[in-house]
Amino acid sequence: MTADAPTGLPARPLPLPLPRYLVRWLLLGCLAGLLAGTASALLLRALDRAGAARAAHPWLLALLPLAGAAVAWVYGRIGGNAGAGNDLLIDAIHDPGRQVPLRMAPLVLGGTVVSHLFGASVGREGTAVQMGGALAAALARRLRLHHDDRRILLTAGIGAGFASVFGTPLAGTVFGLEVLALGRMRYDALLGCLAAAIVGDRACLAWGAHHAHYAMTALPAPAPWPLLATMVAGAVFGLAGRLFAAGAHRLGAAMRRLLPRAPLRAFAGGIAVATAAWMLDGERYLGLGLPTLQAAFVRPLAPYDFAGKMAFTIASLASGFKGGEVTPLFFIGATLGNALAPLLHLPFPMLAGLGFVAVFAGAANTPIASTLMAIELFGADVGVYAAVACVLAYLCSGHTGIYRAQRIGQGKHRAMPPDARLGDLPPSGR
Repeated sequence: MTADAPTGLPARPLPLPLPRYLVRWLLLGCLAGLLAGTASALLLRALDRAGAARAAHPWLLALLPLAGAAVAWVYGRIGGNAGAGNDLLIDAIHDPGRQVPLRMAPLVLGGTVVSHLFGASVGREGTAVQMGGALAAALARRLRLHHDDRRILLTAGIGAGFASVFGTPLAGTVFGLEVLALGRMRYDALLGCLAAAIVGDRACLAWGAHHAHYAMTALPAPAPWPLLATMVAGAVFGLAGRLFAAGAHRLGAAMRRLLPRAPLRAFAGGIAVATAAWMLDGERYLGLGLPTLQAAFVRPLAPYDFAGKMAFTIASLASGFKGGEVTPLFFIGATLGNALAPLLHLPFPMLAGLGFVAVFAGAANTPIASTLMAIELFGADVGVYAAVACVLAYLCSGHTGIYRAQRIGQGKHRAMPPDARLGDLPPSGR
């Protein structure tokens, strides 16, 4: 016996007894995690090889415009709504009429590898999340799940993709719940998301994938000045996240107006990125930039490195290159923290680590997931400082973010239109 359902949707099942509910969502979460973790392992291995190939053959950067145009052409021919990326996943969770095509997974995987092989400044989180979400959506269709269950499974796929690509299952669990709406989380997806994140992380490792490690040392005991300085730094990190999100969206909109055809946008953007990299000696701003990111924890860097990475990433994303925003945000945050450390009289590793997570917290509107990520990456001792930095960054980034499909569940510090999409808010209202 089933309850009534909207026309065109599978009938909504009656609530299950607790034992059956637990078994159901543990199994579904594990399946989603296994798929996402396997996909993330493939992504990480492919990116390692792409990065090594580009380092061995610097001339590949000259082909960046052609590579970007080719990927844009493929997306235009067969991508359909898959080109909306993470925003499509968020919209599909909120709207039962939206569908996430399975082709999103191979398309974004191929597009991201091409972007890294030829030198675009993009990340990998967006790819892992889209693959996890697309595979979870395909599983939901295969099992003919009702929209409510499909939404939970999509959330689990998002969390598993995030957890597996960074090796942070707790952060991945909460990210899947927190990224959907500002100030609101739906805990009916908690069990499935937790199971998927844990299994996704372990599956990725079982396939032999490896994650970067960062050493945070010399943490001062919580005291008035370190905590006050952390608040100041958190506010700066939030403004940096806001600047990144606004810059990427506005430049992307401007390029779409000037160059309506996607292959032409990617070609022009590729020329700009490659030319700037050669003229400004900007090789360290291309790709993931992991060597510079890791150096931010151990020694002083150029105080403008965060601005360089921000400019190259905004240009790459606005031009349509595939990948993600999160690892570039880690780079921006760590190098910005490195620049702030002497001004605030705090250790380089501490401010680099706090910037690493807090700029992301502000740009993605995920302060709890970002705090948990800091604890998983740097140890429990950083928890208080990470929470302070991430909360201040979240508040100071305003009602904007890298995911335009996020809904307003609760305004950050003032009333906002309920359930509005961030991308639909007028600039003056953010």
